[in-house]
Amino acid sequence: MANIKSAMKRIKVIEKKTLRNKMVKTSVKTSVKKFETALAAGNVEEAKALLSAASCEIDKAASKGILHKNAASRKKSRLSIALNKAAN
Repeated sequence: MANIKSAMKRIKVIEKKTLRNKMVKTSVKTSVKKFETALAAGNVEEAKALLSAASCEIDKAASKGILHKNAASRKKSRLSIALNKAAN
């Protein structure tokens, strides 16, 4: 444990940021999972709606710096490819 006052503050700030980042990551994972379950069930129309919701969550995470922009782009691309395969 830190003894210096500024180091103690940094620990508190990091804990808050970690919690916030974890919440955003969890929401991204949840939205992607909902999309994948709809796709596995064969609900293409529902999957299309969930794809836009998942893309929105991924973009929010990328804008906040939680996901790298290339990683976000890759995730969105893979989801749309999966949707296109299921639709055909």
